[in-house]
Amino acid sequence: MTVFEATLKRRSVRKFKTQPIPEEVITKMLESARFAPSWANTQCFRFILLKEDTSKNRILEAFSPRNPAYSSILAAPLVVVAFAEKKKSGFYKGEAVTNKGDYWYMFDTALALQNMVLTAWEEGVGSVYLGLFDAEKVRVSLNIPDNFEVVAIVPFGYPDEEPKCPPRKEIREIVYYESYTDSKDL
Repeated sequence: MTVFEATLKRRSVRKFKTQPIPEEVITKMLESARFAPSWANTQCFRFILLKEDTSKNRILEAFSPRNPAYSSILAAPLVVVAFAEKKKSGFYKGEAVTNKGDYWYMFDTALALQNMVLTAWEEGVGSVYLGLFDAEKVRVSLNIPDNFEVVAIVPFGYPDEEPKCPPRKEIREIVYYESYTDSKDL
C-alpha cells in the first residue's frame, strides 16, 4: 500500500477486535511518528501507550459516557495518549515567534499522529482520533507534568467494522489559486 492509497483508504474505526497488536507493528508506528516534521526539530510530542484495562479506566472519567468513542477506549488493544511539551514549538530563545503562540505544538503532534495512524493502517490496524474529553483530567490521571498539554487520544486495533467513507468536498471547493477567489473553473 502506498502512502497515497493509505490516505484515501483510511477510515475512523471505533469497533475493534480483541486481537493484540504485535510489538513490531507498534514499534513501526512509533518510528514513523518519531520521524514526523516539527518546528525547528523540537520534537515536542510525547506518547503514553495504554494496554491494560486498569490504565485505560484511569482516563475514562475524562469522557462523557455518551461520547461515541467511550467504548472504543476499553475495546482497543492499544490506546495512545498524545501530549506535547509547551513553550518549545513555535518558540525561539524562549519567545513565541508566530501569531499561533504556544499552539504550534498542536501541528507538530498532529503530524506525528498522522504518521502513526497511516503506518498502522498500512499494517491493517484501525484507529480513531479523539478530542472530546477533559484534557486536564487525563493529564492529572496519567501524572503528566504541568509543562505538557494533552492533545489527543487515539485508540488502535484491528477493525471489527468496515466504516464507509463520508462525503468529501470537491477539490474546487477547497483550493484557490493565487488568492481567495471563486474556484468553480477547476
